[in-house]
Amino acid sequence: MSLSVSRRLAAVTALAVAATGLYAATTPAALAAPAAPPNAVTAATAVTAAPTPPDIPVANVKAHLAQLQTIAGNNGGNRAHGKSGYKASIDYVKAKLDAAGFTTTVQTFTSSGATGYNLIADWPGGDPDSVLMAGSHLDSVNAGPGINDNGSGSAAILETALAVSRDRLQPTKHLRFAWWGAEELGMVGSKFYVNNLPAAEKSKISGYLNFDMIGSPNPGYFVYDDDPTIEQTFKTYFAGQNIPTEIETEGDGRSDHAPFKSAGIPVGGLFSGADYTKTAAQAQKWGGISGQAFDRCYHASCDTSANINDTALDRNSDAIAYAVWTLGAAATVPPGPSFENTADVAVPDSPAPAVTSPITVSGVAGNAPATTKVDVNIVHTYRGDLVIDLIAPDGTAYRLKNSDSDSADNVVASYTVNASSEVANGVWKLQVEDVAAQDTGYINSWRITF
Repeated sequence: MSLSVSRRLAAVTALAVAATGLYAATTPAALAAPAAPPNAVTAATAVTAAPTPPDIPVANVKAHLAQLQTIAGNNGGNRAHGKSGYKASIDYVKAKLDAAGFTTTVQTFTSSGATGYNLIADWPGGDPDSVLMAGSHLDSVNAGPGINDNGSGSAAILETALAVSRDRLQPTKHLRFAWWGAEELGMVGSKFYVNNLPAAEKSKISGYLNFDMIGSPNPGYFVYDDDPTIEQTFKTYFAGQNIPTEIETEGDGRSDHAPFKSAGIPVGGLFSGADYTKTAAQAQKWGGISGQAFDRCYHASCDTSANINDTALDRNSDAIAYAVWTLGAAATVPPGPSFENTADVAVPDSPAPAVTSPITVSGVAGNAPATTKVDVNIVHTYRGDLVIDLIAPDGTAYRLKNSDSDSADNVVASYTVNASSEVANGVWKLQVEDVAAQDTGYINSWRITF
């Protein structure tokens, strides 16, 4: 997980400008046996029939971590961006996926004067217009081998991908796995990937699942509260295991889901804690030591193979497989009617109040769906200044975007909102506020789809 950075410093240091290139690709293996018989899975916001998710052997995940530890040991003690240990880590993961029948692509970028690498792996089949992604960052900090941060997430999604191959899974959705570079420098690799995706390709991603630190030695069980369907899928899994969860807040905006979320792609994920302190109530709930950090070796040289809680790693790995199998089998829901406002509305500089752009919706029966889509086009010279909300006819506000340190121009993004408690007909508003000085812009257009 990357450290948070200041607003203007991030604008200078976190940008990567490079060409995208293919490093290698493999020919997908032919699909053999059909998927396992379906098993009914019930969730509050996602009720679909899915193939039975496998139990991910924690011994296999730990074997990948042992390899990453060896790679770090053979390459100066780390697997950081720009170092030989990171490239060796990419090569290790890629070789496993190539042998399992994935189509792999290595995407290159430049950051801090060094070449970085993203590894993308596609499983053949599934609806190419509905892509489910699972990702994690593969780089460590310079200080250590990064076995929990983030060998844990990287090894777990690798073993999940290999389980897809072993089961010859034939999901409804197209499955894509990703290992990101230079996350520790400000999510550079994932930002590069998202920013270089054509709009048409972004719109095909039905969800992105992020796994950054899932084997912390004094663990908690935290679930991202971004997309409601993804969130409920993970909560359903843990409830079935009698494991209480909490909403993840420590890593908000600090890992690779952030660029996807900013692009309007539904996101979710799991986290077991970093340098925040476990409370007495959390220790009573989950075990472990209260008053101590979830991971005392966060960004330190002691983040080695000994810095892993096997139980947390096992549970979270199984939860990943459950989500991939369940969400990967979910049917694609066709969009309903759309309404648009193309009138420009000026967004004044801070400290001016928020402005709104209205849309009157009529002729839509019942409530809005849990997958209400909001497409936003805002022209602005520093989009990190903007806070954007969808205001329902009854005045309820749904946060689409918080302010952050993103220095790029404009907001052109799609957001998914669970507005199922709202009557669809009425006046909906896009509310935009500039919360920092120096930059201005205007709402160019926005659209709501039911």
